[in-house]
Amino acid sequence: MSEDPGKTGRRDAFITVSGQAIERLYGPADTAGLEYQRDLGDPGDFPYTRGIQPSMYRGRLWTMRQFAGFGTAEESNARYRFLLEQGQTGLSVAFDFPTLLGYDSDHPRSEGEVGKLGVAIDTLADMEILFDGIPLDRVSTSMTINAPAAVLWAMYVVVAEKQGVSRTQITGTIQNDILKEYMAQKTFVFPPRPSMRLVTDTFAFGAREAPRWNTISISGYHIREAGATAAQELAFTLASGREYVRAGIEAGLQVDDFAPRLSFFFNSHVDFFEELAKFRAARRIWAREMRDRFGATSPRSWMLRFHTQTAGCSLTAQQPENNIVRTALQALAAVLGGTQSLHTNSMDEALALPSEEAVRIALRTQQMIAEESGVANTVDPLGGSYFVEALTNQLEEQAYAYFDRIDRLGGVVAAIEKGFFQREIADSAYRYQRRVESGELVVVGVNRYAGGQSSPVKLLRVGPESQRRQLDRLARTKRERDRRAVADALDRLRAAAGGGDNLMYPILDAVRAYASLGEIMAVLREEFGEYREEAIF
Repeated sequence: MSEDPGKTGRRDAFITVSGQAIERLYGPADTAGLEYQRDLGDPGDFPYTRGIQPSMYRGRLWTMRQFAGFGTAEESNARYRFLLEQGQTGLSVAFDFPTLLGYDSDHPRSEGEVGKLGVAIDTLADMEILFDGIPLDRVSTSMTINAPAAVLWAMYVVVAEKQGVSRTQITGTIQNDILKEYMAQKTFVFPPRPSMRLVTDTFAFGAREAPRWNTISISGYHIREAGATAAQELAFTLASGREYVRAGIEAGLQVDDFAPRLSFFFNSHVDFFEELAKFRAARRIWAREMRDRFGATSPRSWMLRFHTQTAGCSLTAQQPENNIVRTALQALAAVLGGTQSLHTNSMDEALALPSEEAVRIALRTQQMIAEESGVANTVDPLGGSYFVEALTNQLEEQAYAYFDRIDRLGGVVAAIEKGFFQREIADSAYRYQRRVESGELVVVGVNRYAGGQSSPVKLLRVGPESQRRQLDRLARTKRERDRRAVADALDRLRAAAGGGDNLMYPILDAVRAYASLGEIMAVLREEFGEYREEAIF
């Protein structure tokens, strides 16, 4: 490798975006030798390195989702209808910041944030409008919500009921991954341990009542967006997955009753081969952990199913058209890595919420990969590549090294409380930024090839009228509902939270009575307390 940098003067040109050294050439010797290395096998065979289905995209393409939501429920409903008309095959709901934190739009802390980063949802009335005219027995919906996930899912279940759709028919996912909130995204509300109770209550409810719904999407995406490396994203996400499985078993559930509905959510970053190797390693690790560590006997429990989103943190405000190409390459890596579902970011997202034009281009990117590129014609076309298999092995080895460190700290919750994940991610983010600022890591249009001017980009803006409309509807809903029914439902929720009953059932009752998100979360705040992160540096 030493002769190449001398010729080019680019001494950092042969290191991945995560800092992994890349050799000049790979051969058979680079794909063997690790004690946990398994025969590569075929797609659909344990440990699923080459994919979880024998036919993969020859039988069914990945679900094409575009993460969307802004302003009021009416505005977001119009965007969802537009996306479905353009050929999108699944919905993905973005909620505004007050909703993510369990506050109503009329809460003082919500001022100025209502509808800005996603759609505002305060009561069942909003959720009814959000999915008006969208048949929930035929559309799969993903909802990126964590601390209040049980409440938003309850609203969705009730909307389906009002459409005449049984909860046994609904398909989709709630993110519901509270552990990564403490690690990276920080939209937590309650302390970790009561938060885990809410998660396992949704596991139990889903296993009994909504068997086609994924009750968690264990998310590495936000860990990576916060600055983690590929190996950290892989390790921290799967470590969280192991923690959720343990929690479910400790709550009295049989592993094969809930494990098949666990799903994952990964980032597809800019380093093409490192990313698709990460997805392959994730499948192999999870299969082995579920079968050998937790004793799962159903192959459906062994299979890691995942959604992918292209890397929002890689998008640049400078020369935003370049983001179209970045997103296409990242999407291709996800497809070659075997994703079951995909969101492609829009070119303008470093500047604003995506416009209709930008989101259409992002969706067309997926459709061109599916219909024109030919990569979906055969299963795992890069399987057996010396380079890909070597990277897969390296990432697996690094993930297990992290598992050992986490276990020595007492597990994921204990490691969170000690600030382990937060420090690791912050250190990686710092190293990455130093490489960008020094020019060692090239960002086209930013620290190299920055000349020339981009065409003006028309931005989507959410004005103050959206907040006014939302506040008006919330006030009207509170005036017109049965106040006694709301009070009784909240009292039942309070009693359940103080005891050991599954919280999904009283939450459903409160939602049906049109209790607001903020009122339901206030009851749980009273019972569980609120989490305050201590300084870790």
